[in-house]
Amino acid sequence: RSPANPMPPNRIAFLTFLSTEILVGFIIGGWELAHFHCDSWPRFLVYLFASLISSRLKIRIPNTVATLSPAFITIVLASLELSFPETVVLSMACAAIQTVAKKVEFRFEQLAFNLSLTIIAPFAFFHGHRFFAESIPLIGGQIGLLVGGTLYFLVNTLIVGLISALESNKPFIKSWQLAYAWSYPYYMGGICVSGMLSVISNKLGSEYLVVLMPVAYLFYHGYNTYVGRIEDSRKHVEEVAALHLRTIESLALAIEAKDHTTHAHLRRVQTYAIAIGEDLGMRGGDLDALRAAAILHDIGKLAVPEHIICKPGKLTPEEFEKMKIHPVVGAEILEHVKFPYPVAPIVRAHHEKWNGSGYPYGLKGEEIPLGARILAAVDCLDALASDRQYRRALPLEEAMKVVEADTGRGFDPAVVTVLKRRYVELERAAVASCVDTVKLSKDIKIERGEAPAAGFEMTASRLVEPPSNEVNPQSAPNEEPIDFLSAIASARHEVQALFEISQELGNSLSLAETLTLVASRLKRLIPHEAIALYVQKDDHLETEYTQGENSKLFQSLRIPLGEGLAGWVAQHERAIINGNPAVEPGYLNDPSKFTNLRSAVAIPLNGVNGFVGVLALYRTEKDAFRKDHLRILMAIGSKLAVSVENARKFHTAASLSATDELTGLPNLKSMFVRFDAELARSKRVNAGLTVLVCDVNGFKAINDRIGHLAGNRILKSMADGLREICREYDMVARLGGDEFVIILPEMVADAVQVKVRQIEQLFARVGVEYGLSGDTGALSASVGEASFPDDGQTVEDLLSEADRRMYLAKRKPRLIRVPAPATVQTPKSTIAVPVQLHLVSTQQHETVEPASIGARL
Repeated sequence: RSPANPMPPNRIAFLTFLSTEILVGFIIGGWELAHFHCDSWPRFLVYLFASLISSRLKIRIPNTVATLSPAFITIVLASLELSFPETVVLSMACAAIQTVAKKVEFRFEQLAFNLSLTIIAPFAFFHGHRFFAESIPLIGGQIGLLVGGTLYFLVNTLIVGLISALESNKPFIKSWQLAYAWSYPYYMGGICVSGMLSVISNKLGSEYLVVLMPVAYLFYHGYNTYVGRIEDSRKHVEEVAALHLRTIESLALAIEAKDHTTHAHLRRVQTYAIAIGEDLGMRGGDLDALRAAAILHDIGKLAVPEHIICKPGKLTPEEFEKMKIHPVVGAEILEHVKFPYPVAPIVRAHHEKWNGSGYPYGLKGEEIPLGARILAAVDCLDALASDRQYRRALPLEEAMKVVEADTGRGFDPAVVTVLKRRYVELERAAVASCVDTVKLSKDIKIERGEAPAAGFEMTASRLVEPPSNEVNPQSAPNEEPIDFLSAIASARHEVQALFEISQELGNSLSLAETLTLVASRLKRLIPHEAIALYVQKDDHLETEYTQGENSKLFQSLRIPLGEGLAGWVAQHERAIINGNPAVEPGYLNDPSKFTNLRSAVAIPLNGVNGFVGVLALYRTEKDAFRKDHLRILMAIGSKLAVSVENARKFHTAASLSATDELTGLPNLKSMFVRFDAELARSKRVNAGLTVLVCDVNGFKAINDRIGHLAGNRILKSMADGLREICREYDMVARLGGDEFVIILPEMVADAVQVKVRQIEQLFARVGVEYGLSGDTGALSASVGEASFPDDGQTVEDLLSEADRRMYLAKRKPRLIRVPAPATVQTPKSTIAVPVQLHLVSTQQHETVEPASIGARL
C-alpha cells in the first residue's frame, strides 16, 4: 500500500476475509464456467446486452445520496430464465464494466473482490429460489423469489459491510445498519420487477424484452427526472435550513461582544457534543437539536449583566443568582425560533446534574434530555481546559480527571465513559474546528467621525493642588497636550461604558455588587491592578471594598483623616493623580511586606448628604495615570457616591431588622434563618447539631425589685458573656424577654455539658456583679438542650424539645459555682479563681408549665 492508502488497523482479519471471499467466489465461478452451456444464443445475447446497458445506469433513491444499479434486476431475471453458468458470465461482465468504468483509479484486488461478489450473491439467490420453487407446489416460485431476494441482499450487503468495517476499523453491525439496512425495500422491489418480467418472458417470449427495453428506459428517465426534482427541492430546503442555522449561530456572536472566550468555546463544545451524540446513538432530529443547542446553549447570557460574565474572580451569591437565569432565558429565546427539533429543552437543562443538584429545575438522571447531559460534561471539560477571567486553564488530562471524578453526581456515567475514551481524538478535531473562528473588531480605533450630531457632554476636569510632602504625590507625567473632545471621539467604548455604568449603578442595593460592576467597567477604560473604596467612620477611613493586587493589605487599613493619600483626599475633598500608595498609614508597617504598586489616582465621593468616602485605583507603573483617567473617574464620582450611600443605608436597615436592639444579638428572624441553614448543612455532611434554650430564673421578680433599666443592663451583660464563651461559628440569639438560644454545630456531648455549666456560672456571676445574691435573690440559669438527629429532624422539633427540657430544669434545685466577679472564663483559657457556692431553687419565684416554643412564639 502507498502512504496515501495505508493498511487498515485490522490487517490480518482484513486480508484473511478479503482473500477468503475472492477464493470462494472464484471457486464457484470457475466450476460454473467449466460447465458453461447455452441453450439459446440469441436470448443470451439479449440478456448480455441488457446487463451491459443497465450496469452503466444508476437509480437515485429519494431523500438520500445513495444510488442503486438496475443491473441486479437483469442478473436476477437471468437467474430465473437462463442457466446459472450463463448468469455467472453476465454478472462478471457487469462487475467488470462497473469497476473499469469508474473515474477513479482501481486496484486489482478491487476488481477481484467485485467479480467474486457478483458470483456469490447470484449463487445465493439461484439456489434459494430453486429450493422453494421445487419443494412447494403452486406458490413455491413466489416464496422462493422472496427468499432468494433476501439472500441476495444479505450476502451482497453483509460482505461489503464487513470488508468496509475491517478497512475503517468501525463497528460492523452499526456501520451495516447505517449504510445498507435501509436499502432492503429497494432490493425487494427490484426482485418483484424481475419476477414480473420473467412471467412476461415465459408467456410472450424473450424477444419481447427487447421491445420493453425502450419503455423501461423511458420509465427510468422519467423516474430519475422526478427524483431529481425532489432532490433539488430537498437541497433547497437544506440550504434554507443551513441559512437559518447560520443566522441563529450569528446570534451567538452577540455573546462574543461580552466575552471573547465564548465563540471558540461554543465551536469546541459543538465538535465534542456531536461526536459523543453519534457514539451514543443519536440520529436525525435529535442530533440536529444537539448540533444547534451546542452552539446556542449560552445565548441566554445576553440577559446577564456584563460585569458578572467578565468578573475576574468568584461570584457572589447574588451574582450567581443572576447567572443562573441564562438557561431559562436561552430556552425562551429559542422557543420563538420554532426549530423542527427539540433545541430549547436541551438548552434549558444543560446545567442540570445527574444527582438532581443542578439548576434551574433540579432534574436528575434520565429526566434530563440526553443532549443536555452531553452538553453538561463537554461544557465542563472545555471550561476547565480553557483560560477564563477567574483562573488559568488546566491541562486537558487533569481537566478530564476532574470531570471523571464527578461521574454519577454531576454527569451521566455513559457520557463520561465515551468522553474519556475519545477526548484526545476529539480535542484534535475541536482545535481544527476553531481555525476559522470569527473575531469581532472590538479593539480597533476609528479615526473618522469628529463628534456626534448632538455634540459631547462638557465635563469639568478638576485638577489637584499639590498635597503635603507627607503624601509625596507625583505630578502628572509629561505628555503631549490632549484634546479631550478628540480623545472621546476616538475612544470607541468610553461614552458607552460611562453610560452603562450610570444606568446600572442604581440597579442593586448590594455594595459589593455595585463596586464589582464599577471595577469591571473601569478596567477597560482605566487600566489598573487594584481598586479600593474607603468610607468615613467617625474620624478615620476604613476599607469597605478592595479587589486586585495587595487587596489583603488594603483590607486592614484604618486611615486617619488628613493622613496618607486617601486621608488627604478625604480631608480636602480634592482628587490626587499619580500619588504614592506606600504612604497610606499602616499599609507597609511591616518591613517584610513589599508592594509592586507605584502610582494611584484617588477621588472624593460626595453624595446627597455630603462626603461618603474615597475611591482609589492603583498601578504597578510609576506615573501611570493620565488626566483622561481622572476625568473619567470624576464623571462617575457623584453617581457612585449616591449608590454607596443607598447601599450602606440598605445594609444598615437590613442589619437592624435582623438584630435585637437591646443586646445586639441576632433576633428571632435571624435565628431561624441561621438555624435552617445549619440544620441543612448538618444533614448534608451527616454531622451533629445542638441547640440550647436558656432562661433567667425569676428574672421578672428581680426586674420588679431593681427596675427595668437595671434589668436591661443585666441582659446586655449576659449577651456579651454568651458571646465570649461561644466559638466564632456558634450563634447566640435573643429569643425574647430573658430567653436566649445558642446553636452549637458539631459539638460533642461532653463539650455541651461543659458549655451548659459555663452558662450557669456566667448568669450567676452577672448576678453577683449586680449585687443579686443572698437575700436579694441570686441569678441562675435553666438550660435545655436538644441534639440533631437524636431529638428531632426539624427546627421546630429541636426547639420544642430544648424548651421542654429547659422547663424541667427549672424545677430542679442545684448547686452552682459562682466565680468571683473579676474572673472571666473563656474558651481560650481557664483561670482558677475562688468561687462562691449558692443553693438555688428555680421555683422560688414562679411556676411555669412546659409548653412548646412554637406555641409561645
